[in-house]
Amino acid sequence: MKGMISIKYPESLANSLKMSGKDFEDEMKASSMVKLFEIGKVSSGMAAKVLGLTRMEFFELLAKYKVSPFAQYDIDDLRDDIANA
Repeated sequence: MKGMISIKYPESLANSLKMSGKDFEDEMKASSMVKLFEIGKVSSGMAAKVLGLTRMEFFELLAKYKVSPFAQYDIDDLRDDIANA
């Protein structure tokens, strides 16, 4: 089952950012996944899946937002990644 979040915003907001409605919606979705990753609420894999990206593409997106892919990364995470590589 898929969930859906609806956010009402004035059209002038997207216009002020020089974005179409679709581009603004995509930006909101991407920025929310980046922030959830940054605060440790979702994994990079989950965020990538929600956005329809590969993990590498998600890491590139993190760079656009100046967020480190290692923000919430600790030694146990590294061991898990090595074990699952």
